[in-house]
Amino acid sequence: MPDQFSRTELLLGRERMEKLFSSRVAVFGIGGVGGYTVEALARSGVGTLDLIDDDRICLTNLNRQILATRQTVGQYKVDVAEERIRSINPAAVVHTYKTFYMPDTAEQFDFSAYDYVVDAIDTVTGKLALVVRAEQSGTPIISCMGAGNKMDASAFEVADIYETSICPLARVMRRELKKRGIKKLKVVYSREPAMQLTEDSKLCCESGCICPPDTARNCSQRRQVPGSNAFVPAVAGLIIAGEVVRDLSV
Repeated sequence: MPDQFSRTELLLGRERMEKLFSSRVAVFGIGGVGGYTVEALARSGVGTLDLIDDDRICLTNLNRQILATRQTVGQYKVDVAEERIRSINPAAVVHTYKTFYMPDTAEQFDFSAYDYVVDAIDTVTGKLALVVRAEQSGTPIISCMGAGNKMDASAFEVADIYETSICPLARVMRRELKKRGIKKLKVVYSREPAMQLTEDSKLCCESGCICPPDTARNCSQRRQVPGSNAFVPAVAGLIIAGEVVRDLSV
């Protein structure tokens, strides 16, 4: 009897599908990149997903985030993602955390419980903390580099962090990971140089922002709101999901 994963099973076979069903993946950041990663992992049959993000969906997310619609504006991203996952696979186990991952919140998470970790967050401090914890627990991790202010979805590559170029975020990560003795990190990054914004970022959502208040991540506090589109973050997220599915189902 065909089920929602039968077409994937034609490619992978039953044994590899069983590996996905029994896998637990943590996705840190459920935005433009992470949202598409979660979507593809759920549709690939990953059995347990941990979703970590403290943001609510904003009107300006509608241009690129798969969870964002007029109906979901104002809702927590992890709650919307959980509902969507269950509508795809009612048997999936979903753990949600309305948490902004940083070193001071890291103790909430047992990385040894995960089969894979996805880093789709924006802050360098948080990204470094994720990589270090994954390294300490021996848990595979894949990290997304900068996807903002870019237009060429075909420019993404999968590489080790020390083989990257052009991307400013990757450059910072290389330097800081080297200081911490981290010798490798699988990343998805773009070789496209960041574009200069053509409009004033104040046109974005500084008025009526629903991001967490009193933080530098609030739109009224950020130095610059990056430009984005419907396809660049999506491609990055889907590439990440493909790498996770491939690695877990070997």
